Amino acid sequence: MAVTMNDVARAAGVSLKTVSNVLNDYEFIRPATKQKVHDAIAELGYETNLTARSLRSGKTRMLGLVLSDLSAPYYAELASRLMRVASARGYRVLVEQSGAAAGNELGALQGPLRQLTDGLLFTPLALDADAVASHRGSKPVVMLGEHIMDSRFDLVTMKNEEAAQAVTTHLLAGGRRRIAVVGAHAEESAGTAGLRLNGYRKALDKAGIPFDPALVAPCEWRRDGGAAAVAGLIQGGVAFDAVFGLNDALALGAMHELLIRGVDVPRSVAVAGFDDIDEARFASPSLTTVSPGMDEIAERSIGLLLDRIEGQEPAEVGVHIEAGFVLRIRESAP
Repeated sequence: MAVTMNDVARAAGVSLKTVSNVLNDYEFIRPATKQKVHDAIAELGYETNLTARSLRSGKTRMLGLVLSDLSAPYYAELASRLMRVASARGYRVLVEQSGAAAGNELGALQGPLRQLTDGLLFTPLALDADAVASHRGSKPVVMLGEHIMDSRFDLVTMKNEEAAQAVTTHLLAGGRRRIAVVGAHAEESAGTAGLRLNGYRKALDKAGIPFDPALVAPCEWRRDGGAAAVAGLIQGGVAFDAVFGLNDALALGAMHELLIRGVDVPRSVAVAGFDDIDEARFASPSLTTVSPGMDEIAERSIGLLLDRIEGQEPAEVGVHIEAGFVLRIRESAP
């Protein structure tokens, strides 16, 4: 027969209400009483009936997280931080991968994930703002990233433009004048790539250096994309003395391609990235990059979502938060 809360109460010598308060993290329980209840739970092997608790409270104490591609190092590291912050606040995180497909993103807004969770952290890449607004339902949603910048939604993002400008300015200060940008299209101005390209162009303008579209190399945001983009520039005869990868995976792929071609990094070509993934510190040479405030993004997005869940903030107008950044100067672009 399954152990019940009544069994725990009898073993601990407390009331059923006290056991309930301990299980629900009620803050005004004396430490000694809390310890007696936890000891009884451990001794009896009591397991909380989460379904029953959810039905009573209307809350699951679980959050949804939808990212496009967990194989991308930035998303993997961000997910880890979000889960750690949520756990410290007494929540679990259920993660789904959308593959940047509209059907999967709609499913995340309307499917089982929404039923099982109290709120959603969402990075849409295929849906537009109107589609999200019409399908998000009544539970809170906090957007992550830059694909949808709309006052109807809560949003936590990073200072893409300012940070990209800082990276480019650093490369220019090192004497670089032909800085290739890997991962953008020359005509872009919105979204993550567009914002980072805007920052690059602002730094060039401030230094009085003309923008050269030939230095902008579009590619998929993966290591092999960065390598192929640099190979294409070299094969096309485009001269460059620095590479700015719009994320670290691109920069690491670009640096690998340069090194296997015998190009001295950073003496001949400096390389910089964006995201400060863990691998950046351990590359050889170590990668100069932007640390875009992942810890702050995790803390503030979880905090904002829980405020919405707990009704502590009005929901009529979205809150937009930009995390700070730090330029990490390392061996690839000293």
